[in-house]
Amino acid sequence: MSNVYELMTDAELDEAIRQLEGQADEIRARGLSLDMARGKPSVDQTNLSRPMLDLLTSESDLTDEGAPADNYGIPDGLPSARRLAAELLGVDAANVLVNGSSSLNLMHDAVSNAYTHGIAGNAPWCQQGEVKFLCPSPGYDRHFGVTAHYGITNVPVAMTPDGPDMDEVQRLVEGDPQVKGIWCVPKYANPTGISYSDETVRRFAALKPAAPDFRIFWDNAYIVHDLYDEGDKLLNIFDALAEAGNDNLVYEFASTAKITFPSSGMAFVTASPADIKELRSAFAVMRVSPEKLTQLMHVRFLPSVEAIHAHMAKHAAILRPRFELVQEKLASGLGDTGIASWTNPRGGYFVSFDGPEGSAKRTVALMKELGVTLTGAGATWPYGDDPHDSNIRIAPTYPSLEQLGDALDVFVVVVRLIAAKLVREARQG
Repeated sequence: MSNVYELMTDAELDEAIRQLEGQADEIRARGLSLDMARGKPSVDQTNLSRPMLDLLTSESDLTDEGAPADNYGIPDGLPSARRLAAELLGVDAANVLVNGSSSLNLMHDAVSNAYTHGIAGNAPWCQQGEVKFLCPSPGYDRHFGVTAHYGITNVPVAMTPDGPDMDEVQRLVEGDPQVKGIWCVPKYANPTGISYSDETVRRFAALKPAAPDFRIFWDNAYIVHDLYDEGDKLLNIFDALAEAGNDNLVYEFASTAKITFPSSGMAFVTASPADIKELRSAFAVMRVSPEKLTQLMHVRFLPSVEAIHAHMAKHAAILRPRFELVQEKLASGLGDTGIASWTNPRGGYFVSFDGPEGSAKRTVALMKELGVTLTGAGATWPYGDDPHDSNIRIAPTYPSLEQLGDALDVFVVVVRLIAAKLVREARQG
């Protein structure tokens, strides 16, 4: 299907480019300085959790069901913290570890343990020659960075509206013993915002890996991050595993990073009894005990899943106008041009945008020149290599609505200008 610029005559195209370049010059003269590089909560969002800071004082009881929060010990996390995490994930608290503030750290440590010590009695990955990890793309750059750091070969797998291309996943996982894992963000995936369908979850649960030490890294980062009252529903992967008669296949991670304070919350992991026993043993070497005062504050501020959902409704009230503004600005500025497509998620933190092939790097560079910082082009693919150079992750959460509107206005101008120039360059050969 032709886009609006491909339908123009050469003279019309030159005039369109001249007008767009004029708009870019006007923007440049404004001296903007706007940052949309990462999906950070806004100050309004972090302010929602300030009352939590008042819950512990020098007079506070620093125990949780008899467990001391003010000393070493309790390596699996406070009882209330484990129970809350288990309720949130829909699993048995006996199979949950609450440790640290970053789920990415837990993922890194799980990869590190597999790489240096192996999984379930198998040889360490570092002794097995080439090791591969599947990377649904576009996906989360920090995931890809962890496996790349250990020299593991990241293999991109296409994303569909229902999740990763499961035909490709099954072919690779069941046919290649070098494939040891896959990164997944199953609800409101980063950056597309899609949630895996029930069929996709069931196909993951029914996998029969060629490698006995294959594990699914199920990063449920946005499990409660709905923008609307009726959010996406995600089938519980452990329920699906039970249906399939499968076990020892999934590590599931989550945290309160975008519920309370980023980098100052609770992170947790759950797995089968055998896998969690192994992770518990590995983590015991890596750390003496978790930071339990933070856990204590959290369980007193958010004592139940119902309390978490009520808290997240306040987040949604802040975020919803931002995501709706993205849709409004993109639709009005680009909707009738045929030069771009984008996702319309019902939760999470990102919108995935695809422009013309060969446009993403130029778009991000010109945006930077005009005073708006975006996530680097290619970041949503392993090794930063987007084969189409078309995908851009839009992170609308941190700027104010006014700043976001300004940034999106610039974005529309830049996308149109780059698209028009690509058409002219193609015609000129």
